Formats: sequence, C-alpha cells, structure tokens
Amino acid sequence: MKPSKRRPGPLGALGASLGAVLVALPLGVAVLGPLFADAPAPGLAAPYAARDVEHLLGTDALGRDVLALLLHGGRSALGMALGAVALAYLVGGLAGLLAASARRRWLDELLIRPLDVLLPLPTLLVISVVAVGWRGSPVAIALAVAAVNVPPVARLVRAAALDAASGPVAEALRLQGESWARVQFGLVARSALAPVAADIGTRVTLAVFLVGSANFLGLGLDPTAPDWAVSIARGREGLLLQPWAVLAPAAMLVLFTVGLNLFADRLLARSRHRTQEAVR
Repeated sequence: MKPSKRRPGPLGALGASLGAVLVALPLGVAVLGPLFADAPAPGLAAPYAARDVEHLLGTDALGRDVLALLLHGGRSALGMALGAVALAYLVGGLAGLLAASARRRWLDELLIRPLDVLLPLPTLLVISVVAVGWRGSPVAIALAVAAVNVPPVARLVRAAALDAASGPVAEALRLQGESWARVQFGLVARSALAPVAADIGTRVTLAVFLVGSANFLGLGLDPTAPDWAVSIARGREGLLLQPWAVLAPAAMLVLFTVGLNLFADRLLARSRHRTQEAVR
C-alpha cells in the first residue's frame, strides 16, 4: 500500500498570510514612517500629556509626540537587527559552505573550530564590552549581534550543505569541469536554502530581542534616541500616566517578531514536507 502524501493544511497558509500582515505593519512604519512626520523635538509640549487632536498618542517624558517617535524609531530597531542577521549569514554562511565543501579534514576544522570559541560567550556580555568602547554607535551594536550569530549560522549551513557537497552529483559536476562557484552556489548552497529560510525567521527574532535588550538596558543608542526599545525603557516610569509611550513601540516589536515566527513555522513545515516526499 502506497503511503499517502500529507500536504500542509489550510491553517499553515493562513498562518503565513497572518504572518505577512503582522510583519508588514511594523516594517512599513519603519521604512515609510519618517516620511510622514518631522523628527520629534523635546520641550514642545507638556510631559506625559494625554491624547488630543495635536498629539494622537500623547507625549513622552520629554514632551515629544509619541506618534512621531513611533514613526521614527523603527529604522534603528529593525535596521540594526536585519543588518546584523544579513552580516552573520554573509560571514557564517560562507564559512559553513566552505567547511562543508572542504576536501581536507584540517581545512574543515580550521574554518569551524575558531568560531566555536564564540559559542559559550554570553551574548549581552559581548554587547556590553562593545558598548563600553563605542557608546551609542548603532554600527557597533549591529556588529556585536552579528558576531555572536556567526558561529551558529556557520554550523547550520555546514550541516545543511554537507550531504550535497559530498554527494555524487557534486562529484560529477567537478569531473565535468564545472567551476567551483557553480558547484558551490548552484548546487550545494541551494540544498541548504530550506533550513536556512526556516532559520532566518527565528534568527531575526533573536537579533531584534538582542538589539532591543541592548537599547533597553542603555548599552546601545543614546537614551533620547527615538528607538522603539529606548522609548519603552524611557516610558516605563510613567506607564500609568502615559501608557501609549510604552504600549505603541512594544506592539510594533511584538507584531514583527510574532509575524516572523509564523513565517518561519510555515517554511519549516514546507521543508519537512519536501524532505518526506523526497524520501518516498
């Protein structure tokens, strides 16, 4: 009896659609927000003012419009996280791909073992050390977050590409005289796309958490920066007086991370389904 092929149900597609909507809102605010509002300036209104026609979400402790802060705070909050993940995959992905395709054991060890030194290091400790030397630098924080993500990314890509790199198809392409780049990026890298795509969702979510934690703890941007995490840290003392100063940026971060997780779950389910079909 031939086993039936189970395909992802409609709930999976619904989760992907919902994830798209949840991600689109904060991402759209981050990209287009500064075009619709001037940069927030302190002292133009009373601190912790309630919502009115002029200030739709009220003001923060410095008298700045909360809506303007919300529209200007997404580029740093999401930009640093997305940039860190992109850099981590550029460096770690290339290292993992080279390690998987290494024809010599010592080359594999040389590429992966030095990265393992960074694995046990506490992430916030690394960010704290970087913040001491480069206080308030978004580039430095993004580089620190990227550095702590390079080792797990490299190990993931290596494990995902190992079978294809040492398989008969790759060997046949080499014997036919195909270039190294064509073998690596045309075959080996493509074999790792499914697990990498599933990992990107959780990796970006972790990066958003790390960047937000650094900014919340005062290790990242300036305390007056219009960043979502900085706004949460600054507004928590007046939460009862002006809850929107905290709830609005917190909602943006929650929507973005939840939406990405829904996307990651959908991609992971599709990856497992394709693997089961290949086995059958």
